[in-house]
Formats: sequence, structure tokens, C-alpha cells
Amino acid sequence: MDLSQSMAINVAPYVWSLILSFAALLVSIVLLYIARFSARLEVKDLAALRSMFDRYPAWGKRASWAQQNSFEAFTVHAPAALLAVVAVLSGHPLPGIAVAAAWAHPLLRLAYISTYLFNVPLARSFAWFLGLLCSGILYGVGIGALL
Repeated sequence: MDLSQSMAINVAPYVWSLILSFAALLVSIVLLYIARFSARLEVKDLAALRSMFDRYPAWGKRASWAQQNSFEAFTVHAPAALLAVVAVLSGHPLPGIAVAAAWAHPLLRLAYISTYLFNVPLARSFAWFLGLLCSGILYGVGIGALL
């Protein structure tokens, strides 16, 4: 195996983490649109989509909040995953905990969205915290490797 193949294998968990975390964000958007249509979205609502929030069912309101948080979480995680990619491509191997954090983050985001949708607040908070921790681990090991 040559160096480029080795690097591709080493960056794969972080690239996939970025892709799958974006996919989790897309799931939250789809759920929000399902909520909007279940609230009988009308053409006049397109002028002010947020004004129809009161017509959402309870799960739809939670889907809206999960979608908002998904954007926030992605903007925290994406730079962390890219930092890990840069560290690996710079020739700095990252520890196994970074690989685990990269794979766990998208799964935790899906767990967060699901527990938000089904109104399980303690599990939702736990998934949120662990997902944030995964991003923090990637920042920590990425910065540590590059310094």
C-alpha cells in the first residue's frame, strides 16, 4: 500500500463523519417539512413559514427545534472533522478515540433527533452532550497534533 492509499484510509473516518453528520442534518430538515405538511401548509404560509408554528402538532414543534439544533451542531462539528483531516494529511496520526468520536457523532445526532421527536428529554440531553463531546475530542486531538 502506498502513502496516498494509507492517508486515504486514515482520513476516511473524519470525511465520513462529516458526510454522515450532514445526512443527519438533512433528516432533521425532512422531518420539519413533514411537520409543516401535517399542519396543512398553504400557499399563503410561504410568506411567513414561522407564523404557522402554532399549528404544528407537538411532535412537529419538537422536529422544528431539533432541526434548528442540527444546524448548530453541524457548524460545530464540521470544522472539527476538517481539522482532523488536515492533521492526518499533515502526517500526524490521531489516536483511536478520535476515530471513535468521528464515527459516534453522526449516530448520536440521529439519536438526538429521534429522542427529541419522541419527547425523551433525558436521553436527548445525553445524546446532545455526547455528540458535543465527540466534536470537542476532534478539536482537541486535531489541535494537539498540529501544535
